[in-house]
Amino acid sequence: MYSINVSEPLFWLGLSLLLVAISLTAVLIVAIPTLQELSKAANSAEKLFDTLNREFPPTLEAIRLTGLEISELTDELNIGVKSASSVVKQVDTNLNQSSQQLQNVTVKTKSIFTGVKVAWLTFRGKASRKLDR
Repeated sequence: MYSINVSEPLFWLGLSLLLVAISLTAVLIVAIPTLQELSKAANSAEKLFDTLNREFPPTLEAIRLTGLEISELTDELNIGVKSASSVVKQVDTNLNQSSQQLQNVTVKTKSIFTGVKVAWLTFRGKASRKLDR
């Protein structure tokens, strides 16, 4: 019968190869579910990238168009504000002119009433002098 001598290098080589094979088998057994999950994750990522590839350009275009519309509205608003400012200045100028004209009318009306009063008093004064004579 053949006896196993523990000091023989062939024994240790065989034992080492057996342990390496067992270790590789254990690694493969553990790695198979991990690789399957990794494959599922890669498929999910591919679907996500396809969706992004389809949806992202129209979204960017919509954002660009919205930016242009906001810019146009801002320009229109600025024009409206300038126009309103011009109208307010015109109204202010017209109010100042109207106020000045009203003051002139008031002065002229007072002058007319004063003139009529003086004329009346003068007329009455001459009339009373004629009667006195």
